[in-house]
Amino acid sequence: MGQLLRVQNFTVSSDGYGAGEGQSLERPFGHADPGTIMSWAGATASWPGRTDAGGSRGLDDYFTRDFGNNIGAEIMGRNKFGPQRGPWENEEWQGWWGDEPPFHTPVFVMTHHARPSFTLSDTTFHFVDGTPAAVLAQAKEAAQGQDVRLGGGVAINRAFLDAGLVDTLHVAVAPVKLGSGERLWESPEELDDRFHHDVVPSPSGVTHHLFWRK
Repeated sequence: MGQLLRVQNFTVSSDGYGAGEGQSLERPFGHADPGTIMSWAGATASWPGRTDAGGSRGLDDYFTRDFGNNIGAEIMGRNKFGPQRGPWENEEWQGWWGDEPPFHTPVFVMTHHARPSFTLSDTTFHFVDGTPAAVLAQAKEAAQGQDVRLGGGVAINRAFLDAGLVDTLHVAVAPVKLGSGERLWESPEELDDRFHHDVVPSPSGVTHHLFWRK
């Protein structure tokens, strides 16, 4: 199979939006409530932020547990790193992810505005300007034989899908409507010309859509 580019646990609303409008430092998902959108993952036993011994097992927990499996690097859009637009006003600020980011690999942040790489714990952030194919080549080299995760947001996922670079895609559709924001699709079937597609409902109310390249 070689190295794959994988989208994992990317969650959208029932009307296809991955984030709402008005993203800011205080509201990374804009007008969307991340607690509602991501509640399926937060309720699992394997959720990294869990502080008690509870949590669900089963399908949702499997996907949460699989998030880091055989991943050697991540690619993300600048808006997943932080809310700033344009030239970096403050390079002291090091993203939404705190001192222990959940990635544990090299991360390639796609941006037209260069800044020096830096490391937090076991995650190094690189800021790269290039085509999806060029950035994927960098990430695959850094991944040292493991797969690369495409972490979003919506614009980055669409760019790599449009370039034909995504090998597998897992999207969880949450049972909430946002009405506006950044939209991944109008219907999951839009990808059926390029991907095999399985649909697996979960007792939590989300529906998992699994795509793999034809």
